[in-house]
Amino acid sequence: MERILQIIKKSVCVLLSVAIFFCVSSIFLGCKDNNTYDGELLRLHIRANSNDKADQAVKLKVRDAVNAYITDNVKKSTFDEAYRDIGERLDIISAVADRTLRAYGYTYGAKARLSYEYFPSRMYHDVTVPEGMYDALIIELGSGKGDNWWCVIYPPLCYGEDFKYKSIFAELFG
Repeated sequence: MERILQIIKKSVCVLLSVAIFFCVSSIFLGCKDNNTYDGELLRLHIRANSNDKADQAVKLKVRDAVNAYITDNVKKSTFDEAYRDIGERLDIISAVADRTLRAYGYTYGAKARLSYEYFPSRMYHDVTVPEGMYDALIIELGSGKGDNWWCVIYPPLCYGEDFKYKSIFAELFG
């Protein structure tokens, strides 16, 4: 009987030790990678006509109109779905940007396209996206030579939709 109690005590100690190890590991690993996203991204890059204050201001109006259109119309449950849906809507997105420009008295037009380009490291809310080459929806307003505005369509980091990146341990034990 005493031998059985010793075996049970040792088994409980081993199980508790394993559980403590995984809990501590999940805390450290979850904290380490909780604010970095390194999966597939579809970025949004709106390039203003120039750095003139008026061109910069209308760029933000275009941003708001395009964001509203994408939020209401583009499927974003996977990268492939978002990329395909954006690709099929390039003419409409260009038209949304053009309409916005015209509404504010600008005639230089807009052009939307999908591209694969380099982006520096960028922070969106509490998520850091490392520098590198990314697929992007590029919207050039007029000459596209002015300062620009960036965001991420997939995963949705700029549309008021909740996105949380967690480590696998945080997913298993969180």
